[in-house]
Amino acid sequence: MTTPVRSAAVMPPTLVAKNDAAAAPKVKRSTLNKLPYIERGTPQFMRVTLALFSAGLATFALLYCVQPILPVLSHDFGISPAQSSLSLSVSTGLLAIGLMFTGPLSDAIGRKSVMVVALLLAAICTLICAFMTSWNGILLMRALIGLSLSGVAAVGMTYLNEEIHPSFVAFSMGLYISGNSIGGMSGRLITGVLTDFSSWRIALAVIGLCALAAAGLFWRILPASRHFRASSLRPRTLLINFKLHWHDKRMPLLFAEGFLLMGSFVTMFNYIGYRLLTEPYHFSQAIVGLLSVVYLTGTYSSPKAGMLTSRFGRGPVLWVSITIMVIGILISALSPVTVIFIGLMLFSAGFFAAHSVASSWVGIRARRAKGQASSLYLFCYYAGSSVAGTLGGMFWHRFGWYGVVAFISAMLLLALLVVHHLKRLPEAARV
Repeated sequence: MTTPVRSAAVMPPTLVAKNDAAAAPKVKRSTLNKLPYIERGTPQFMRVTLALFSAGLATFALLYCVQPILPVLSHDFGISPAQSSLSLSVSTGLLAIGLMFTGPLSDAIGRKSVMVVALLLAAICTLICAFMTSWNGILLMRALIGLSLSGVAAVGMTYLNEEIHPSFVAFSMGLYISGNSIGGMSGRLITGVLTDFSSWRIALAVIGLCALAAAGLFWRILPASRHFRASSLRPRTLLINFKLHWHDKRMPLLFAEGFLLMGSFVTMFNYIGYRLLTEPYHFSQAIVGLLSVVYLTGTYSSPKAGMLTSRFGRGPVLWVSITIMVIGILISALSPVTVIFIGLMLFSAGFFAAHSVASSWVGIRARRAKGQASSLYLFCYYAGSSVAGTLGGMFWHRFGWYGVVAFISAMLLLALLVVHHLKRLPEAARV
């Protein structure tokens, strides 16, 4: 009678675990679901924050490093402003398409591995882009960069929603997006200044090397996922999850919000350089690049907005953030340089706050396939960048800066209308 007990006592732990799982799978699932979330103030929270901050910084630096040199590219390759903006639009467009695949891919194979490989590939493509001599070659590399970065953008948001305690998700998302704001500023600043003193090719090479270093840091310090549960990549499963997200009452509105917010933001910074390089300002390329310091407002506004949502709710904070963007774009229509700079600061602060609220809202709203939900949001987000960023060039060409201001203002008014509908949804639809 004692022999069975003795054999159980010496049974390897792995076999015991397997037998337990087979005997009571529901118990095992319940136990795994009780694994602690990462909370603010812990060493793990600091590691996650630093890792995703560096990834966000590198992602936006790689993506938007060409924005301040669009006039230089127009001159060097003999192309129009709208054609030059394709170097950014093609990246954001391919990024949007890639999100439809990398989000579900991360749902199946894991978060960290997808992000590390994606960041490495984007850095390598940027280094290759610096040596391209044809415009078509540059566009090809920029397309591959956008496609690669799709593996970072949505997956980073999903990782935070899975691993951070729900009470701190909005705050951590704000910190992540503040890294995006600094990355966007750094990419523009480095390329703007280095192009003025050397060449745009050297500037892109420096950006690529910095991104490689960021990828190494990210790989070393990001904690492994605790709450990741692999899902199937079968088309039927993907289609079911896709329908689930679109049938949710708020999700389509949040997707539309991403399109309008990013479209407005990219259009502003695509063409403000053209305005300031011409009369009556005649700024240098370095000075235009320095204007990207306004992105630093996002390092404050995005986490601040995340904290305010717990006090006032997501809808009101989102509405105020977009209103600040409207005020900023209208101020930028005035002529004094100091006033234009103030307008850019307000516009940037409002954008990063609004994006922080909307993106965290998507992650909290999604009940399953969070990677796919984040991908859908960012697909619309970067589609807005690609479509509106190019359309803005037509308004600039025909109507000058006032046409750009009118175009952006119209998109932001639509964004406010979307918030109005979000707030009017019945309480039963709230998260």
